Amino acid sequence: MRHLCFYIAFLILSAQIANAQESLSELLQRYNTKKISYITAKELAMPKTEAIILDAREFKEYKVSHLKKAIHIGYSNFKKNILQEKNIQKEQLIVVYCSIGIRSEHIALKLKKMGYTNVYNLYGGIFEWKNNELPVYDIKNQETENVHTFSKQWSKWLKTGNKIY
Repeated sequence: MRHLCFYIAFLILSAQIANAQESLSELLQRYNTKKISYITAKELAMPKTEAIILDAREFKEYKVSHLKKAIHIGYSNFKKNILQEKNIQKEQLIVVYCSIGIRSEHIALKLKKMGYTNVYNLYGGIFEWKNNELPVYDIKNQETENVHTFSKQWSKWLKTGNKIY
């Protein structure tokens, strides 16, 4: 019986260690469908890249930190009417992001179903953006080091900045 308890404890600990060592790429591969192409933070940050940037996180996350000129579109309460209000054309380059790129893929898929043809998912989301030392802004549009990390579990993929839960 003691050996069985030890073996179960060993299996649980091994699973936790494996999960802790999972790379961002492995995580995205596990959760995403690959139906939406990625754009990297460096590609999006290039001066020639003119994109409509949509934030697919909850508003409390957006208030703490977001990309410059990002339009909050939400996730739980997806605000698709904003696209019409902002006169976003179906063929415009649209980049959707969230914390790491899972929720944003779901919203990007919805945009595709609505007829938007040039939609990308920001690889690694706002975490990779900040990890590449690119600026994020608070609700007052002032640069900040704070990044809302959704939860303590997800925060391990943010390597720079102040983690806010």
